[in-house]
Amino acid sequence: MELLRIIKHVTFNLLILLMVFSKLSGQDFKTVRTAFEESYKYEKAGDFSHALDQLKEVYDEDSYEINLRLGWLNYQAGVFTESIAHYQRAINLKPYAEEAKFGLVLPKAAIGKWAEVINLYKEILEISPNQTLANYRLGLIYYGQEAYEKAHLHFKKVVDLYPFKYDALIMLAWTNYRMGKSREALILFEKSLWYFPQDPSALEGLRLLGADAN
Repeated sequence: MELLRIIKHVTFNLLILLMVFSKLSGQDFKTVRTAFEESYKYEKAGDFSHALDQLKEVYDEDSYEINLRLGWLNYQAGVFTESIAHYQRAINLKPYAEEAKFGLVLPKAAIGKWAEVINLYKEILEISPNQTLANYRLGLIYYGQEAYEKAHLHFKKVVDLYPFKYDALIMLAWTNYRMGKSREALILFEKSLWYFPQDPSALEGLRLLGADAN
């Protein structure tokens, strides 16, 4: 009888605790949801300071979503150090998530940390080699650095996956032109004109190649 009484007492206490935790969980969800909602309203109005304040009130260092959002809002506010810290925290929480790495690129690029930006894109491509946005942006960086062979590798990857994607087509065309591959450049400039028939970039490329675009 004594054992039965103890079991009933423990069971009753566990039920009470579960009810309390369930209630707290519901309250926390509603509070955080409201904080996100308010932060979107302030962001839309361009008031990043108050948008940040909403999430700081419910900040949880183990929340990927809150850290990701704080990374974005701090970037928008021009507070790049805080933005980097929150994006990095989000990456630490979910190492395979691409969105946090793409987010971290923003403040890193804003302060001119291009070597670190390149490494971030490489990290993304190690996990997802066919990630078109990372390939394209990495191609742009290498093209700007006049590292045309590296740029070619990444632009070609995008064009192989999306043969009629204008942005990659035109950049692959110009990369081939810079590398002295006139025939390949000509074909790609012409294909770019199928996408944008009066595209000034493609027309300029054909003019430099001495080709008739009419």
